[in-house]
Amino acid sequence: MTIAILGTGNMGSGLASRLGGKAVLGSRNPKDGQLSYADAVAKADIVVLALPYDAALEAAATLNLAGKVVVDMTNPVKEDFSGLRLGTTTSAAEEIQKAAPEAKVVKAFNTIFAGVFAAPRSETAKVPVFVAGNDEAAVQQVADLAVEAGFGAETAGGLDAARFIEPVGMLNIRFGYGLGKGTSIAPAWVKVAA
Repeated sequence: MTIAILGTGNMGSGLASRLGGKAVLGSRNPKDGQLSYADAVAKADIVVLALPYDAALEAAATLNLAGKVVVDMTNPVKEDFSGLRLGTTTSAAEEIQKAAPEAKVVKAFNTIFAGVFAAPRSETAKVPVFVAGNDEAAVQQVADLAVEAGFGAETAGGLDAARFIEPVGMLNIRFGYGLGKGTSIAPAWVKVAA
């Protein structure tokens, strides 16, 4: 299975480092060892959109993603980071699915700060990556990818669950930046004995 990560910023590079060279990096302006978005997608079974929401939406609308598992790790934040641009009736993931109707879009990794990718795997093994999508096989592939990257995986149902997962990402942004807790934090999902 080949993984293409579109975007070479902190999130894309962080996930690539966690996957230990098992992913190709796609860039709008490719440099050493990078491919163009189109070339990266052509080689991949799984395409990770490690881009800001508007750029991810544009990529979904313009690249040939038919039949690909497409991982949306965006949070559709307002320019001033005061909240989300979308919510309750749709989500970034659902809009990306509309833009690429023949792809299998899966929401994942949007509640993880880039700084958490640099933490030791022993500290992140129980950090959940919330995974949602309409194609069960694609959801399982992305859940397995999360575990391979050194995290836990919590499946949340169909792609409409992104309407709930994206606000969790926004809450994490609020804690990290707005409340000064930094970017080495992630939400936890625990089960306690009844």
